[in-house]
Amino acid sequence: MQKDLIRFPRRDAANFFRTLNKRVNQYFKEHKLKKTGNWQLHLKTLIMFAIFLTPYFLMLSLNLPTWAQFLLTIVMGVGMAGVGMNVMHDANHGSYSQKSWVNKIMGSSMYLLAGNVYNWQVQHNVLHHTYTNIHEHDEDMEAGRILRFSEHAEWKKHHKFQHWYSILLYGLLTFNWAITTDFKQMYSYTKRKLSYGKLPNPVLNWSTLAITKALYFTIWILLPILFFDIPWWHVLIGFFVMHYTAGLILSVVFQLAHIVEEAETPLPDETGNMKNTWAIHQLFTTVNFGTKNKIINWFTGGLNHQVEHHIFPNISHIHYTNIAKIVKETASEFNLPYNEYQTTRKAIISHFKHLKELGKEPTLQY
Repeated sequence: MQKDLIRFPRRDAANFFRTLNKRVNQYFKEHKLKKTGNWQLHLKTLIMFAIFLTPYFLMLSLNLPTWAQFLLTIVMGVGMAGVGMNVMHDANHGSYSQKSWVNKIMGSSMYLLAGNVYNWQVQHNVLHHTYTNIHEHDEDMEAGRILRFSEHAEWKKHHKFQHWYSILLYGLLTFNWAITTDFKQMYSYTKRKLSYGKLPNPVLNWSTLAITKALYFTIWILLPILFFDIPWWHVLIGFFVMHYTAGLILSVVFQLAHIVEEAETPLPDETGNMKNTWAIHQLFTTVNFGTKNKIINWFTGGLNHQVEHHIFPNISHIHYTNIAKIVKETASEFNLPYNEYQTTRKAIISHFKHLKELGKEPTLQY
């Protein structure tokens, strides 16, 4: 079946999304709020960039011992993940600001995270948010042959151990962005003519990729070695540690929202039709976690409110805690699931239990 044949029913008989959307819009109207970010998001932006970049400038300007440099690269990784989840993510969904140019500038922070805006918007906004948890359509579910995230994926013998070794691979996420993933995605998406909005000029796209990659490696690797007399092996190890820290955080946050026992991985029928409408599909395939934890709420950019985010991706994450009650009550009223783990710990346990289950050799069906 070709990927462009997936279709969701346009309406559900009970009008779940129409009812929910009306109630959420009423909430913003009654409280006279904009759906985009406010001073809270702007303050968080300053804090996240400070956590990310301040250690870099400290290492360039001070003669620090090796152990201090190592710790600062970990802090940079934390800040890197924070910028990604709180600033870049909202901006590239168009929810950071009502002004498109502000969203474009803040969304360009993706280049500081070693990624590419075009690739991210296609993979995340188009493929993941449209075809959430659908095998061979949602690329966030694909991990090559080394990990098995869906019961529909091919099983390999080494998958029996994936609940042990998976965590070691999660940290390579952004490092792979920097080295290989962006080039592979650019080729694939350009060939398939995929885009989020107007299809960009391929020459401009490839030029942007080449220039931003060159600038990225110049800033993070060549500059410290050539102009600040930092040993090359310090720089390379620090670069890897920063990326590994950020990749580990970002990967785990994603897995807890989609690769857990509660999240379903439905398939279309033989004609490419899905059982549920797009909005209801999101309820079956996304899971919240740790929503009562203020630290998790603040740091993850509301990505622990995955249900709210997937149904309303164009609403800034700073509003998710307040609209969650509306979403939960409406889902219950329509007898639909609202999946959530009360704590992050429970979600982590569920994720690795699910990986272990997916790692078992499938039984043959006769």
